Amino acid sequence: MAGAGMSVDPRTLGWVSRALSHEMRAVQQYLAQSVVARLWGDEALSAKLRQEAIHELEHAERLMEHLIRLGIAPSAGNLVPARLGRSAEDLLVADRALEVEAVRLYQDACAHAQRMRDAGSAAVLAGILAEEMEHVQDIDSMRKDRG
Repeated sequence: MAGAGMSVDPRTLGWVSRALSHEMRAVQQYLAQSVVARLWGDEALSAKLRQEAIHELEHAERLMEHLIRLGIAPSAGNLVPARLGRSAEDLLVADRALEVEAVRLYQDACAHAQRMRDAGSAAVLAGILAEEMEHVQDIDSMRKDRG
């Protein structure tokens, strides 16, 4: 683990912390939506949303590990309420918005880390960015398949 002597740009740490908060928000949203879908009797959608929650949790874990390696205690901050809905389409629209927000956040965070020549942070952020871009495509496919 990196000690206090390691210098990391505070703005980069801010981006990583924002990313962690976003991932925890996504875990909450997908898990809550999974419950809603199960209560509707849509087991397939429930299972898919639960799997998405697990993917987002894995992202959060990677961000936490990066922060801990830098000697920073992870903190996700306050979470906004999960966005639910009255139909599968409502859920997927909310999820697409969440994922597009994640893509923008990771693009900006990765660009900042690269400007700061922080290859370690840039690599973590770029890896998650690629997966978030896949999530947008997955949601688009789910919406098309249901439409």
